[in-house]
Amino acid sequence: MTDIAELAVTAVGSGGDGIAPLPGGGTAFVPGALPGEQVRAELGPRRRDGVPARLVEILRPAPDRVVPPCPHFAEGCGGCAVQHWAPAAQAGWKHDRLREALSRGGFPDAAVADTVSTPPGRRRRADFAVRRGPDGIRLGFHRAGSGEVLDIRECLVVDPRLAALIAPLREMLRRLGALRRDGSAVVNLLDTGPDVLLRTDGPLSPTERVALAAFAQEAGIPRIAWALKDGAAEIAAQTGPVAITLSGAALAPAPGAFLQASPDGEAAIIAAVLAALPAKLAGRGRIADLHAGLGTLSLPLATRGRVAAFEGDAAAVSALAAAAGRAGVPLSATRRDLARQPLTVAELAPFAAVVLDPPHAGAAEQVALLARSAVPLVIYVSCNPAALSRDARAFAQAGWTLAAATPIDQFVHSAQLEAVVAFARAPQRGSVRDR
Repeated sequence: MTDIAELAVTAVGSGGDGIAPLPGGGTAFVPGALPGEQVRAELGPRRRDGVPARLVEILRPAPDRVVPPCPHFAEGCGGCAVQHWAPAAQAGWKHDRLREALSRGGFPDAAVADTVSTPPGRRRRADFAVRRGPDGIRLGFHRAGSGEVLDIRECLVVDPRLAALIAPLREMLRRLGALRRDGSAVVNLLDTGPDVLLRTDGPLSPTERVALAAFAQEAGIPRIAWALKDGAAEIAAQTGPVAITLSGAALAPAPGAFLQASPDGEAAIIAAVLAALPAKLAGRGRIADLHAGLGTLSLPLATRGRVAAFEGDAAAVSALAAAAGRAGVPLSATRRDLARQPLTVAELAPFAAVVLDPPHAGAAEQVALLARSAVPLVIYVSCNPAALSRDARAFAQAGWTLAAATPIDQFVHSAQLEAVVAFARAPQRGSVRDR
């Protein structure tokens, strides 16, 4: 027997689902429901964290409910979570999520700036899932909460030049025997055009390489790289140079290289990081950029001090070092796996500021050492509120203060949230010794 309940939605959770208390106790998670709404929902099996539910009917809609602009949202596309919510309400939700994350991390009175939101149609990176089945090639994103690939015709959040590749890519993959069942297509929009990394579950034949070269020429794609499943990428076809300019320096990124999701989001992150720096850095003005990637932050930071960039990916380090050398930017780029070998307290001592831009899991080991160090300022660039909350607690327990916090929404309509948070060391007597 189906269990249908009438629920009053009180909030939106971290994944974008509406949250509603259940009459008999506990919490229901209702995708598609918004705060202030009265809804009817079909309740699923109880889990430890609550009860998943399916929205059946909206009895009283919220005033900030809007018509989703993309037709695929109603089909369950997992690329977006809250297209049915007005942009101002989304920005307020993300502001509150950062404030809550910092409160859980030991900073209950954190002053959080307004959310910096980027417009749709600006995403310059797309990671399309691909699946071959009885109905042909599906290319798009996974359905929300499912491994099923939803075939899409358009996408309103990516740059139109990337959206224009959806149909040609699907047709090309239909003829590619190297795609047996599952694959992916990562597309970065560079200054020179789309840069494509294909991953397939079968080997690429010489004939297919010729076909990819013809497709690249026809579609105006300077480079198509290919990899077997999770193996190393190789160049399958190249019709011209690849380059992107970051803060005035031209780089040649590796296939599938990490870029900030949009130029607007990148600019907002850079602005927040630079604003958190003091007008004059202490000592010799040295800045460490940890998890530096291609140098998105290292290059602008070099206008404020001497930068030492640390990054684990060899290709990114090489690209950054070469670009900085050509542009005459005073920075050093060092390859180092910071998850396995974080900078020690002694190594951190010379820096007037440290910028930390960790992966989604955060940087617990490095943060523990930073919290014990004598570095006066740490600027943490977060892409995961849960990891930020955990890492912030180390600073709170060590007596640091929170100097600034800015939420940045460059993944418009999604549940993802980025933030730039500055932690300042309170003046202390004595010194901190390394382990």
